[in-house]
Amino acid sequence: MIKELFHRDPQNPIISINDIPYMANSVFNAGAIKLDDKIFLLMRVEDRRGISHLTLARSKNGISNWEIDSQPTILPNPETYPEEIWGIEDPRIVFLEEKRLLAITYTAYSEGGPLVSLITTSDFQNFTRYGPVMPPENKDAALFPIRYNGRWAMIHRPVAKMPGTGAHIWIAFSPNLKHWGEHQVLIKARRGSWWDAKKIGISPPPLRTDEGWLILYHGVKSTASGIIYRLGLALLDLKDPRNVIARSDEWVFSPKESYEIFGDVDKVVFPCGWIQKNDDVLLYYGCADSCIGLARANLSELLEWLKEHNSLSGG
Repeated sequence: MIKELFHRDPQNPIISINDIPYMANSVFNAGAIKLDDKIFLLMRVEDRRGISHLTLARSKNGISNWEIDSQPTILPNPETYPEEIWGIEDPRIVFLEEKRLLAITYTAYSEGGPLVSLITTSDFQNFTRYGPVMPPENKDAALFPIRYNGRWAMIHRPVAKMPGTGAHIWIAFSPNLKHWGEHQVLIKARRGSWWDAKKIGISPPPLRTDEGWLILYHGVKSTASGIIYRLGLALLDLKDPRNVIARSDEWVFSPKESYEIFGDVDKVVFPCGWIQKNDDVLLYYGCADSCIGLARANLSELLEWLKEHNSLSGG
């Protein structure tokens, strides 16, 4: 029998547009964080104009009985931040231990293309906007929760305009969360017929384990019937996240159920958040840009599987 690493919750999709208490088109791609005894999802919601904003949902069990804000939690503010003119998307939440703050990286959709912006909060009620921290075209950004040699680290995904150069995962460093440098490619999109050959990008923020920073990333493949978004694993060194220890040869999660295959964008599973509870991982993912699903995995099994399917091992 084929062993699946991620198991879908039987109540999937756990949040759909019918759960949003105001008029909108779709809900998907949610950042996730556990605070005290509740799980919080900061969800991307697309309104009926096609412009996205972010709305907060809370649940004690992380599955059902979601308390959803009656109005958008964070709206685009193009008057002050013109890069948000076409919406804000795909939040990823990290608790910065040193600052005792939640840092949210998200995509601001500007007239010049998507770029990375940053906002911080301590309570999901009062927010401090940093504005753009990466120019276009760039997205799929997530922070590490700690500094390295006095610098914050962030994974991001710029896209080169030159044809055939690929869209790879990069890493950068900053002394103040605003100004970023020392950019370098971290993980390259593969070429040819691989499942992650067209473009790749980080999905949830890095997850700290005893063996390294566990990375779940999405890979996009072009097929005769369109593109497919699948998920793979990588592992970064704890002391130096520029060092990639492992990268999976196979994908670990792929669109399979009808709510993942058919939607505003077909054949997409796209997580922006996961929660670790002891040795279990709760993965919150957007399904076909139309709803939110939940899948579970065992952390020890993920790490063991990655050792066996490490494309960098030379085996």
